[in-house]
Amino acid sequence: MKSLTLNNGVKIPILGFGTYEILPVETKKAVLAAFKDGYRLIDTAQYYNNEREVGDAIRESDLKREDVFITTKTMTDGYYETKAGLDESLAKSSLEYFDLVLIHWPMGHDRDTWRALEEAYKAGKTRAIGISNFNSRQTMDLIKHSSVKPMVDQIETHLFLQQWKMHEFLEKAGIVHESYSPLGNGQQALINNPVLRAIGEKYGKSPIQIVLRFLIQNNIVTIPRSTNPTHIKANIDIFDFNLDKDDLEKLRSLDKRQPIDGWPAEMREDEDY
Repeated sequence: MKSLTLNNGVKIPILGFGTYEILPVETKKAVLAAFKDGYRLIDTAQYYNNEREVGDAIRESDLKREDVFITTKTMTDGYYETKAGLDESLAKSSLEYFDLVLIHWPMGHDRDTWRALEEAYKAGKTRAIGISNFNSRQTMDLIKHSSVKPMVDQIETHLFLQQWKMHEFLEKAGIVHESYSPLGNGQQALINNPVLRAIGEKYGKSPIQIVLRFLIQNNIVTIPRSTNPTHIKANIDIFDFNLDKDDLEKLRSLDKRQPIDGWPAEMREDEDY
């Protein structure tokens, strides 16, 4: 599994397993299946209400804690709420530390929220900290008013919203670009896309696998989600081929700059590229 190196030297797997909208009762089974197929990055969040089950899956697996990378996200606003919320997340998951904690969403008191994450980072409660759904202006504000630079920005990124302006900004800032909703909540549209189908036939891969390969080949950490064991296995089976330059350009040309409903309005500040 390829990894990227965060700006503090911590390595993050480039492909992980997302748990958004996976019910708590289904989470442990899904995460254990992901572990079996080779996933080592698991993405959860306070908002998902399945941190406990992610922790249960780690303990039931035969993996050492240091061999897995666990991300959670705070859905709190302000210093004290975030500090308490992070301790609660550690208690729920029965983990001594997270590998990455993100501010889930800009909430209005982000500098104070970030200060709580900085303290958790310095105390060893997490190996890295970052942000999610932050545009370039919001990210720069945190950088200018903090002692620890964000290490990751997790933003909606998929074939129809490729985020190249933000990608370039994040690269220059030394922040890893992570994709959520890498399939755009529209798998049928991807499966039926003639360009994806043709490229998939060339490499003996599905259109879904082509999309995931496209993202990771552009050094974007990617966290597809599924509860279907066949899909979980297929989503990680993308490390035995490389898309050539022509195919990368064809895929880039499919960018519609089209977000899923519910996309943060502030992100449109970075849409014109």
